[in-house]
Amino acid sequence: MNCYNGEKYLREAIESVIAQTYKNWELIFWDNRSVDKSAEIFKSYKDKRFKYYYASQHTSLYNARNQAIKKSSGEFIAFLDVDDFWAKDKLELQIPFFIDLKVGVVNGNLFIVNEKLNTRKVFLKKKINPRGYILDDLLNDYCTGLVTLVVRKSFLNNYKTPFDSSFNIIGDFDLMIRMSSKYKFECVNKPIASWRAHWKNGSLLGKKIEVDELKIWYQKMKDYPIIF
Repeated sequence: MNCYNGEKYLREAIESVIAQTYKNWELIFWDNRSVDKSAEIFKSYKDKRFKYYYASQHTSLYNARNQAIKKSSGEFIAFLDVDDFWAKDKLELQIPFFIDLKVGVVNGNLFIVNEKLNTRKVFLKKKINPRGYILDDLLNDYCTGLVTLVVRKSFLNNYKTPFDSSFNIIGDFDLMIRMSSKYKFECVNKPIASWRAHWKNGSLLGKKIEVDELKIWYQKMKDYPIIF
């Protein structure tokens, strides 16, 4: 859980982790030098599975994600931003897929919660989403939400830095495309998390930046022939 001044929604995010029916987890909280009450809120929970880290300096989001990954001790990594939340059975539904040692990522469907319109909509309308080696599927229709991901850590460790910290918007897209060119993906075909759409979303505010980053990404993919 990466956090920078996330006090508004933080409790709901934390409570959705505590409510998991799958109990064998740890929560790595990476505080990217928040100046609000985020640290106070997190530290108010007395749970041995909670691990708090305060960044030595404020960094980009994807740099912060890389730093948080280094602090984890489990076999699998999941991601939850402070303004999103999980369904209580998310991890219970996903972890069994990793019995297949070729599976590197398990994703799922999600709800988009629009607080301004007071709506909740299912993100993916397909009844069955792609499984297996899905590079072509993701390049044609990127359908993976970071909030739904669980990733095998040993596969992440094959990358010097999993997330490309030169990106501010498309870092998770970049990582998933690269992983899909090597590893199997599995999917839970129902919403297992909620992504909150609000006026402070970086991905909503940075559409021009996203386009510019995709142009840069296209050039970088020349180093990955199978993708290019």
